[in-house]
Amino acid sequence: MVDNEMISDYTYKDIINSLAQKLAQAGFENSYWEARELAGCALGFNCRGKFDPNARANFDGVKSCALLLARRLTHEPLQYIIGEWDFYGASFDVGPGVLIPRADTETLIDAAVRLKKDNDKLTVIDLCSGSGCIGITLARVLDCKQVICVEKYEAAFDYLKRNIAKNSAECDALLADVLDESTAQRLPQADIIICNPPYINKRDMEQLQKEVSFEPAQALYGGEDGFDFYRAIVRIWHDKLNENGVMIFETGADQSDEVMQIMIQAGLSDVRARRDMAGINRCVTGKFLKKEMLNLYDKLEGV
Repeated sequence: MVDNEMISDYTYKDIINSLAQKLAQAGFENSYWEARELAGCALGFNCRGKFDPNARANFDGVKSCALLLARRLTHEPLQYIIGEWDFYGASFDVGPGVLIPRADTETLIDAAVRLKKDNDKLTVIDLCSGSGCIGITLARVLDCKQVICVEKYEAAFDYLKRNIAKNSAECDALLADVLDESTAQRLPQADIIICNPPYINKRDMEQLQKEVSFEPAQALYGGEDGFDFYRAIVRIWHDKLNENGVMIFETGADQSDEVMQIMIQAGLSDVRARRDMAGINRCVTGKFLKKEMLNLYDKLEGV
């Protein structure tokens, strides 16, 4: 039974409008949408579905709304405040210490599906796994024999394990450094090696948006020019691909050409860039094809 003395005069609609007004005054875009998300989290209703806007909130809920608003006004990411975010139709727990899943990264999933949808019993290695959104999603949308998610940092690794359990995913979590050659030596040959590596360069790290600055620097910084992880991962991991296996990277908006060159120089074939929904080159793929090297004299034998 609800104690009426604990119910305020504020309806869900009142609270959402008030939060939206304060967010808009502080310069936040999509203020009404964010207000719904904050109110839904604080008050425990489904803000993304149908709800009664005239339902009244209790006083504890009103206080929770104020606390969440205060956090958002510091530019703490909305995803951290809510504690979860959607990626490719599933929900993933997120918070301080782990990179937030982004819609741009779904381009990698689409690329993997296009390249391997007709294959079965795939072995997938997800490098720099973070929340696990990539590896866990591939385990769901492809016919996989094994998916191994590799993450170096403890905070992100905790979220990785939580998300594997949350999504009942057939994935193995490995706490290891993807830039350590011994990590690659421990793992099996793979049909897909996929990675959203740190790729922000030094200059851009100094000019991060406030929200992005809350995310772990180790998941963002890719070295002086932003390409350190691409160079190292291609060098260490390309030999772990099976025949016709694919390596798939997320790239920054102006990085695809350089990453393609790195992959070509390592001997990968059919190297291509793929665009995200905004028309930006967001993903680079390359295949491992064994090449039969024939001596010219062998070719001429019998002529």
